[in-house]
Amino acid sequence: MGPVRLGSGATSVSSPLPGGVPAVTRPPLPHDFQRQVPDLTVTSTDVTDGGTLGEAQVLAGGDLSPQLSWSGFPAETKSFAVTCFDPDAPTGSGWWHWIVFDIPATVTSLPTGAGSGDFAGLPAGAVQGRNDYGTKNFGGAAPPAGHGPHRYVFSVTALGVEKLGLDSDTSAAAIGATIGFQAVARGTVIAEYENK
Repeated sequence: MGPVRLGSGATSVSSPLPGGVPAVTRPPLPHDFQRQVPDLTVTSTDVTDGGTLGEAQVLAGGDLSPQLSWSGFPAETKSFAVTCFDPDAPTGSGWWHWIVFDIPATVTSLPTGAGSGDFAGLPAGAVQGRNDYGTKNFGGAAPPAGHGPHRYVFSVTALGVEKLGLDSDTSAAAIGATIGFQAVARGTVIAEYENK
């Protein structure tokens, strides 16, 4: 038996663990276990879905959040959240690179560098949460050398509430879970980066 797909991101091999439990060879994508919602369209002039992450989005490179645009969200959308998550980080719980929420429903794009931390490219009222680097900005890709390719999942989630009721010091995991509970649509752009 060959690899078995789990959700849309994890793969397993046939029962190499005791008790017939399949071994996961790659962690699931962040939304595989969240409530399913309709898709919205996400595009970027900086990141190609299925492509390789550019040096501009690497911590030791430009360390710039990418340009993102979105469309096709439902009429009941009251705000948006934008996140970047690496499910392949060797932490047991992935790595949050960027988390922004309470983006007004009238906003349908963010420019390159909006996640710089000075809020220059973010709309009024948006909240930038603390990432797993411990900073309130976009933190670029920095996978361990020789760890293989990591996936960087840039998600835009349409939310059914204007405000999540959370502050910028709430843990990224708690913000991510709240985004999942309030989602009415979601779209992603996924790129890979490897530190050889």
